[in-house]
Amino acid sequence: MTVVKVLELVGESKNSWQEAASNAVTEAARTVDHITGVEVINWTAAVSGQEIKDYKANVKVAFVVDGNRQGQGQSQGQSQSQGQGQSQGQGQSQSQGQGQGQGHSPSQRSPF
Repeated sequence: MTVVKVLELVGESKNSWQEAASNAVTEAARTVDHITGVEVINWTAAVSGQEIKDYKANVKVAFVVDGNRQGQGQSQGQSQSQGQGQSQGQGQSQSQGQGQGQGHSPSQRSPF
């Protein structure tokens, strides 16, 4: 059975929205294997004067759960995510909320 989970992230960049989305995927890939797709939910930016200073991309990153790892360390991962509102990784992306991962039926290959 194939299970796909989805993480919501916010990527940031000083240069572009595309780079902000790419930074979110790159940061997720540091700790998540088998990424299959990304969906851009929203583009935002911080403005100072008349210039965009920081580009932000709200994205959903889909990944296949490794069937060989099921049951290994699940309780540890769950206890670490509970109670965390937002966590930031190297200033490139931050996860929003807890419990964002979603299981998808085996008939769906990937949500993206």
